[in-house]
Amino acid sequence: MTREIPRVLIGAVQGRSGKTTFTLGLLKALTDMGLSVQPFKKGPDYIDPSWATFASGVQCRNLDLFMMGAERVRQSFIQHSVGHDISVVEGAMGLFDGLDVDGSNSSAELAYVIDSPVILVVNCTRLTRSAAALVNGVVGFDRRIGIGGVILNNVARARHQDILTQSIARYCDVPVLGILPKSKEIEIPDRHLGLIPAGEQDMLQNRISLLGDLVKNNVDIQKLLQVARGTAPVEELKESTICIKTEQPVKIGVLRDKAFSFYYPENLEALEQAGAELVAIDSMQDSQLPDIDGMYIGGGFPEMMAQQISENGVLLQQIKERIEQGLPVYAECGGLMFLVKNILYQGQAYPMVGIFDCDVEMKAKPQGIGYTIQRVLPGNPFFTVDTVIRGHEFHNSQIVNIRQELQYGFATERGKGIVSGFDGLVYKNTLAGYHHLHSDAAPQWAESLVMKARQYKQK
Repeated sequence: MTREIPRVLIGAVQGRSGKTTFTLGLLKALTDMGLSVQPFKKGPDYIDPSWATFASGVQCRNLDLFMMGAERVRQSFIQHSVGHDISVVEGAMGLFDGLDVDGSNSSAELAYVIDSPVILVVNCTRLTRSAAALVNGVVGFDRRIGIGGVILNNVARARHQDILTQSIARYCDVPVLGILPKSKEIEIPDRHLGLIPAGEQDMLQNRISLLGDLVKNNVDIQKLLQVARGTAPVEELKESTICIKTEQPVKIGVLRDKAFSFYYPENLEALEQAGAELVAIDSMQDSQLPDIDGMYIGGGFPEMMAQQISENGVLLQQIKERIEQGLPVYAECGGLMFLVKNILYQGQAYPMVGIFDCDVEMKAKPQGIGYTIQRVLPGNPFFTVDTVIRGHEFHNSQIVNIRQELQYGFATERGKGIVSGFDGLVYKNTLAGYHHLHSDAAPQWAESLVMKARQYKQK
């Protein structure tokens, strides 16, 4: 049985062209029209999806060929698109930029896998007639994908607009769907790892409304919908084989606050399907550790809230005591920072849990960014030895002041890790590293964490 899934992928020739600006405005405009929109983000990312979720009112999902593989990407796309009026996928980097000269894992490759037309956003700063050459170059570069329309961004004035549109009309066989004028009012501030998370500064959420108005006033949304609805139907997925555990659930504490917000929804869902009841914990506001059987600590910006976290000393001490008792804990990046002795930031030292005898220091430049490949080492509490796990890392911090020999859970085959060749600090039933995983790339992770939590509970 086939299903109709109207869809578009938003791409550009290079980063900083306005993909996110246009995507967020489009999501808001479509939602304001009464349409149910499923947003997706290409690649490993937590921050853009937080904005897309806010703009659409629907949980944004990530699609990543490197981590998930083509079949699982297609399955996830169809699974989450069914029941919505349109799916909008925001690409990453340049449309054809991938891991190699073949463009593997590029946004174009993703468009091919999900058979989606591309809406090309062109940054027209200091560009006029050459825009037509650029569009034709994109159209002819990879004939497997189709360019459904063009959005001209950063258009300066009426004369600029006329030359751009007339040039594309004369030389290209691709329609211009909209022209977005230059405007500083719609810029979304960014931080060292990307856009500021949507939930962190409420005042910034007003920008979404401005973006929605910008798109409604300057883009032919009906033509864009025609492009999306002109896509080929897809084969409906077979009935899900996910088995939800019926045993008595264990309680997994999840740090979720302004300091820790980097969680793939699939990871949280996988824990629930494996038999976990998730218990939200605020690292700054909760003065007592709730009754839990395990912990999952994701990434975020703990350095920005380091003083508030550090001042919540009772909670930090209780977590340390429970780890010493064998509490299973899986921590990623910000979670790793939370578990060392001190966060060193802007000349200050902020005490943390201190389960690992080292500190983490914030640096001005990224210390690790990109995809990772980890091979599991003996002693890793959650994975079988020699299992290979694909993921990603992006961090401006670095482990320093290592005061004792540390045990590592991963041999890093791609990426920076904690030290050269290794990632994932291990202590008892705790694993903490810079490596971020997606449950679709490591399906055994959730079941293993829940199993460890159940063993801990039975003790």
